[in-house]
Parts: sequence; C-alpha cells; structure tokens
Amino acid sequence: MGDVVTMDKIVSLCKRRGFIFPSSEIYGGVGSTYDYGHYGVLLKTNVKNEWWRAMLQDRDDVVALDSAIIQNPKVWEASGHLAGFTDPLVDCRTCKQRFRADHLDQLACGLKPSKHPGEGPDCDLTEARDFNLMFETTVGPVKESGATVYLRPETAQGIFINFKNVLQFSRRKPPFGIAQIGKSFRNEITPGNFVFRTREFEQMEMEFFVPPDDAKRWFEHWLAERERWYVELGIRPDHLRLRAHDADELSHYSSGTSDVEYLFPIGWSELEGIADRGDFDLSRHAEHANEKLEYVDTATRERYVPHVIEPAAGADRATLAFLVDAYDEEQVEGETRTLLRLHPRLAPVKVAVMPLVKKDGQPEVAREVYADLRRRMQAEYDEGGSIGKRYRRQDEIGTPWGVTVDHQTLEDRTVTLRDRDSLEQVRIPIDELGDELERRLRAPWTTPKLATASS
Repeated sequence: MGDVVTMDKIVSLCKRRGFIFPSSEIYGGVGSTYDYGHYGVLLKTNVKNEWWRAMLQDRDDVVALDSAIIQNPKVWEASGHLAGFTDPLVDCRTCKQRFRADHLDQLACGLKPSKHPGEGPDCDLTEARDFNLMFETTVGPVKESGATVYLRPETAQGIFINFKNVLQFSRRKPPFGIAQIGKSFRNEITPGNFVFRTREFEQMEMEFFVPPDDAKRWFEHWLAERERWYVELGIRPDHLRLRAHDADELSHYSSGTSDVEYLFPIGWSELEGIADRGDFDLSRHAEHANEKLEYVDTATRERYVPHVIEPAAGADRATLAFLVDAYDEEQVEGETRTLLRLHPRLAPVKVAVMPLVKKDGQPEVAREVYADLRRRMQAEYDEGGSIGKRYRRQDEIGTPWGVTVDHQTLEDRTVTLRDRDSLEQVRIPIDELGDELERRLRAPWTTPKLATASS
C-alpha cells in the first residue's frame, strides 16, 4: 500500500468500472462535461445523503430547500453577479483560442504547446477584457422578444431570496440554517482536472443565519464541523487542511473565509469554502426588492438583519476526493490488487453475493440470499466469470463485503463472508448474515491506509 494514485489512474478506473465518463463521447465529447454511470450515481448519492444526514438528521437547527435554477434576473443584479462575476480573457487572433489572462503562465499555446500563450512565434493576443461567467438564455417562445435570464452560478442566492418564506413556515429563529443541494453553472474558460472543475456542477451549500454578535463563534464552529465530516467519512487527516484566505483573496462581502483543502494528485486544492458573509446578501436583496429581510424577536421587540455563515461544498469535488483517497494498490500472492477503500457508508454497493459455481443449486441459494440482503442495503448479484475476477471487480468498485455460496452452504446453510480491506474470510449462517452486515455498516470505520502510513 502507499500513495500510488495519479489522476490518470482515477480517470481510467472511473471509465473502466462505469463511475464517470466523458459526456457526448460518441460525438467527440464537449469540453469538461461528464456523465455519471451506475456506480458513480450511487457513490455521489451516498456523498449527498451523508451531507444531508450531517445537516438535517444529526442537527435540529437546519431546514432543507430546493430552489429554482432559473430565477428573476434581478436576483443576480442584487447579488453583484451581473456586474462583478467575471474573468479577464484574451483571444489569440492566430489560433482562435481564448485564454484566462491571469492564467497565461499555466496554459499551453494553441499552436506550440511547449510555450505559453503569447510566447509562440505566431501568437497575436488581444487586450484582456472582462467576460461574465454566467450562462445566458431567454424565457419566452421567441428569442428576440424573450426576457434574458441566467442559469444560476451558485445555489446560495436561492436561499437568501427565500429567507422570509422559511422564517414564516419553519418557526425558527437565529441561529438556524437553510441547506440546499443543486446544480450550478459557470462558463469557465479553463476548466479541467477531470470533475474537479466543470461548467456544470453540483453544490452542497448551507446558509446559517446568526445574531450579528455571535457570527465569529459560529464561524469557528462550522470550520471544525465541516473538516470533521470529511475525516469521519474516511479522508486521511494528513491529506486535509484548513487554509484561511489572505486579505487580498477575500470576497468584498466576507470578513473571513477558510477553505477545506485536500491533497489531490494535482496538489492542495479547495474542497469546500466556509465564509462569514456578514449581512451583505440579505441587505442587498432587501434594498433591491424593497422588502424587509430581518428577524424580529417577538419577546424583546429587537430587530436585526442576521449575519450569515456559509459552508459551501462541491458534491463532485467531494466525490473525487473520496475516490482519490480510497484508491489503493497492493501485492497479493504476487499480483497487484487494485481497490477502492471507501467508507462502507459511501461504497456504491455494500455487499456482493456470488455462487462459487453456476451449478449444483448454488445460484438458487445465492439468489435467495441476495433477495433478502437487497431489502436492507444496496446489494449486487454476480455470477459472471471466475470467482477471482468477480472479487477483483468488486474490489475496484469499493464493495466492502463479499458473500460466497459454495458446496458447504448446501450442507449447513453457512456462507463465506469476505472483507475487502483485510481479505479476512469467516463462515456465517445465512440467518445471521443480514444482521451482521448491518452491524458492520453502523460500526465506526477508519481507512487501513492510515495504519500503513504510520507503520
């Protein structure tokens, strides 16, 4: 075991095992757009469900929301996205490519990839100009007469514009949060590094509304809480860090922002940002919509615009980090075994049920075992190929447990239960199997990669 992971290996495994593949591939693809296959959908859904669990099930001060992707364009005017959500771009008149002006030293010339844009003998770059990152479309049957609207570049504004609605129906008072998972869209010019940065991505955002005097305390609370979430789900602590933004990095509305960063194969990169947004958003929307967006304490008659602490994470980035951290290779009996040491709660499939051979009544018993287990957890029945190949496939998709029905099963109704990480195999009665797997699924779990790193 060891740090053998590269982004190429992750991309290869994701395509080979049906996690993630390039979108529109039969038409040559479209830049930095990906589709999630069966196991990718299951994995990302588990990541999102664990986030909801942390926000809603484990707390009683956060409520859920699902706001529209297309909102009144005045929302983006008030939030500052219409005027300020821009990147500086240059065009090359020779190769016709467009580049981020502030990233030229990291990009390759369109005609001479060994050079940066502007360094090639034929480069002819335009002056930099601002380019808005929001995707634009029109509402209405005729484009010419339709109103211009935008695909949301973040889910946060949908929460702010619903603050008053949630306050009325939820019977909450600060401190409380509104949480949302949804798609956002940014017309990035230089996306890349697999699903780390794409034009269409899924965010897991929560806005936590607090009395102004309590903002600093809650900011510290959410810094610790969000870092803990990744560690609890198996990310190695030495591959995770909290990095406070320097003054020149801070958004104009933020009095403090820290990123949870993960050590990807591309280096330390942001997984999640936790920001103290002050009262900027509610005040802007109150001003532009001419609505009072404040909290009034009915007992004391005190009124104030709450301050907001925002933990904003990417579901795709989190999924990628869990994949990278789980990827492992080890030598078993002279052969390299590739596996995903995913936390069992995140694993796309919890248990695979396999007959040793496709005869002697074994498939029938295996189907019976599978039918019982699938009612309790995500299970898979697998009878194709040799038992070794089936185990290898399940290891690569991160299945923590394998159940094998063999000749002995037909005699005493016991099966072999195999552990993905330790390769330990135990005999267990079929009648006890479901309870044992549910017990293991609930048990605390630590990645075996930690023990190897310290030994």
